[in-house]
Amino acid sequence: MQYIAPLAKLIEQFRRLPGIGPKTAVRLAYHVLAMEKQQAKNFAEAIVDATEKIGYCSVCFNLTDCNPCRICSSSERDESLICVVEEPKDIVAMERTREYKGFYHVLHGSLSPLDGVGPDDLRLKELLARISEGRIAEVIMATNPDVEGEATAMYVSRLLKPLGVKVTRIGHGLPVGGELEYADEVTLSKALENRREM
Repeated sequence: MQYIAPLAKLIEQFRRLPGIGPKTAVRLAYHVLAMEKQQAKNFAEAIVDATEKIGYCSVCFNLTDCNPCRICSSSERDESLICVVEEPKDIVAMERTREYKGFYHVLHGSLSPLDGVGPDDLRLKELLARISEGRIAEVIMATNPDVEGEATAMYVSRLLKPLGVKVTRIGHGLPVGGELEYADEVTLSKALENRREM
């Protein structure tokens, strides 16, 4: 079916979003058209506002509307800790725990030779510069527990060891409430590897 030009353009823009297929793009476009005009304008303004006002922190490379970001500007954080994550959304997940009180560093990806992502494509130089300042005692690697995340954690660990910094890895294993019989072999092996004394 041929859509009228403005609708086709709206559908195409939704299709550019990750995880949005053709049917979902059409459904979203029709939903936007069903909105009241002011509601649709607010939606569009929110997108424009976010793209114009949000940038990267010059210290940790998290998304922020001020520079440095609020976390890097905080005097209540532990200056001796840096938690390395792959993406800004990972910081949100870590902050939800309310357990971690150090600083962060966002790599903006993970090593993936098959996808053409090498060390120069990540924010590793900036991480090394932060470590070389001498205030950091421990770097916590909180990359994803997949092949790329593990490779990235190992690579960063090897880079940092000569600098005399303690490098740790977040534990991986069974989720709380999970059942052993449904866990895959890799998850179970990680759970065994990361066991602790009770």
